[in-house]
Amino acid sequence: MNRKRILWTVSSALAVLGIAAAALVTLNLRGEAPLPAAETLHITPELVQRGDYLARVGNCMACHTTQGGAPYAGGRGIETPFGVVHSSNLTPDKVHGIGTWTSAEFWRAMHHGRSKDGRLLYPAFPYPNYTQVTREDSDAIFAYLQSQPAVAEPNRAHALRFPYSTQAALSVWRALFFAPGAPQPQPTQTAEYNRGAYLVNGLGHCTACHTPRNALGATTDARAFSGGLIPVQNWYAPALNAAHEAGVKEWRTEDIAALLQTGVAPQGSVLGPMAEVVFRSTQYLTDADARAMALYLQALPQQSAVNRASPPAPSAAAMARGAKMYEQHCAACHGEQGQGEPGAFPALAGNRAVTLADPTNLVRVVLQGGYLPATAGNPRPHGMPPFQQVLSDEDIAAVTTFVRNQWGNQAAGVGTIEVYRARERRGL
Repeated sequence: MNRKRILWTVSSALAVLGIAAAALVTLNLRGEAPLPAAETLHITPELVQRGDYLARVGNCMACHTTQGGAPYAGGRGIETPFGVVHSSNLTPDKVHGIGTWTSAEFWRAMHHGRSKDGRLLYPAFPYPNYTQVTREDSDAIFAYLQSQPAVAEPNRAHALRFPYSTQAALSVWRALFFAPGAPQPQPTQTAEYNRGAYLVNGLGHCTACHTPRNALGATTDARAFSGGLIPVQNWYAPALNAAHEAGVKEWRTEDIAALLQTGVAPQGSVLGPMAEVVFRSTQYLTDADARAMALYLQALPQQSAVNRASPPAPSAAAMARGAKMYEQHCAACHGEQGQGEPGAFPALAGNRAVTLADPTNLVRVVLQGGYLPATAGNPRPHGMPPFQQVLSDEDIAAVTTFVRNQWGNQAAGVGTIEVYRARERRGL
């Protein structure tokens, strides 16, 4: 009798597992149509040129090119909280690249996150955003990549921890957090707004950084654009829907477009990872696309205003030490009153980037310096030198505390543990 019960229990468990496995397969194949047997795309010079532009908008080269390596030959290690994912070779090499791929297989990778051989792709490749890209734009990017020189660079294996290294774990993640999508133009909005929404949410994949992620690395639409820590790069991507962080609702549309195309605007400038995005990607936006993205970002629903408690006043000793550091190292450029120098050095007084609740970005700028991107609209930007070898953790904590609480600024003080964490995450 006991033996029968055991067999029945095991059989039931196997049946449940089988049903669960079948459900996972179904969920991971949802929306996929059979691939055509042969290539149907006719590649023209015009299509290649369009794909060149779209690949820049998607910032594809940033991940698929190693420092000093051949463009799009892959191999760049993308660190994640779960291990390292290495980008793939996108050149038309027939052994290591996508030389034997069809445009339909490329579209499946973009839209469904599935490789030519059927493997599920890791979302370090932002297909949760790229699934919004149209087939026409995917074909144009494919045509452009096929026009590049073939590079015989072997793909590097990922270095992910178990169980994240398994396709089974990835299939569960996708079943929970991914579904193929498509652009959803809003009929009550203008064509310009809808174009901006398409670029921001699709190829631009802005939510990939500016949205918080859960413990499994997934984002949700409910929290889109509300700011998120980029843990490996150790920068905070500020909320794009909050006036006290990086919201641009009250900016002039022209100024938002200028920030995207040049890295500078009257209200602020870009540093850190966003400087790389402007340098490699958004500076190449057409005026029409930059304006469309600006309009969409202006129209984002804003976070409800929260009455935040005033932070405790920093100690007199910290402020005194910070004032001394500021006078010695900062005032020559940023001014005795933190007023900055228009067109050269940003003001610190009234600067919301200085008073973010999370001081990581400010600390990182002091540690490693701040460099604006060189763009056609700002070809010789000013920069700030690094102080990581000049100032101690105590000095950096003091000077950042000072600028966060001087000239009308008000924010929590910075401790040495926060400086240590900023150094530690990047091995500085």
